[in-house]
Amino acid sequence: MASSEVSSSAKAKYLQIADDLAAQIRAGALSAGDAVPSETELMERYGVASGTVRKAVAELRTTQLIETHHGKGSFVRSRTPVQRKSSDRFRRSHRKAGKAAYLAEAEQSGGKPSVNVLFIGPVEAPEDAAERLSVPVGSQVLARKRRYFRDGIPTEEATSFLPWDIAKDIPELFAENPGGGGIYARLEDHGHTLAEFTETVRARLATKGEASALALSPGSPVLHLVRNAITEEGHVVEVCDTIMAADQFILDYRFPADD
Repeated sequence: MASSEVSSSAKAKYLQIADDLAAQIRAGALSAGDAVPSETELMERYGVASGTVRKAVAELRTTQLIETHHGKGSFVRSRTPVQRKSSDRFRRSHRKAGKAAYLAEAEQSGGKPSVNVLFIGPVEAPEDAAERLSVPVGSQVLARKRRYFRDGIPTEEATSFLPWDIAKDIPELFAENPGGGGIYARLEDHGHTLAEFTETVRARLATKGEASALALSPGSPVLHLVRNAITEEGHVVEVCDTIMAADQFILDYRFPADD
């Protein structure tokens, strides 16, 4: 039964239902990981049509209280976000310890990280990456596309673009596992010492393909992050284009207050 009676009021019926279910989640009547009652159950419980129930469930998705998996149903969210500390995740000490950035931060969050390499090979440089790498649009670059998981659930998808004249001389960059410390460690092994990283972040709604790749509900927000890896000589040796499930990350930045 509903935890409180949903009655007629000025508030739309679907919002009343969403509020009632949200109250049950916050009170623990529906715990993290529990399945949300089916559409049929909710229709019977609240005496409403299927369209009203669907709008109520969509509202709970929007407020990030539940997540929907195609063919399985909706569930109360159980994952806490990874706190991504940009001032820490690219520390050289992590690379020397054999840990790539994602593995280092995922371990700190308490989750079990894993990665699936989707593609490695030459591609034509897309416009934004070409501009950042200072190469002509359409020129050959090395692309490395990966999907990252925490506790078996996809959280982000990233594609790195590296200048071909650098990548071609580093055979490890063409391997699924480039070795301890990841591609940044291999770049530094070959004399491309990294001095800084810059990141551009914007929020938007996931495309259909992105929602499918990250197992997101339709209309879920994502963070689109693009990073430059810059050497001591001022050369951009990698551009990483990343799509992140917005509810799974807290971006934490630190920078000096002086000029």
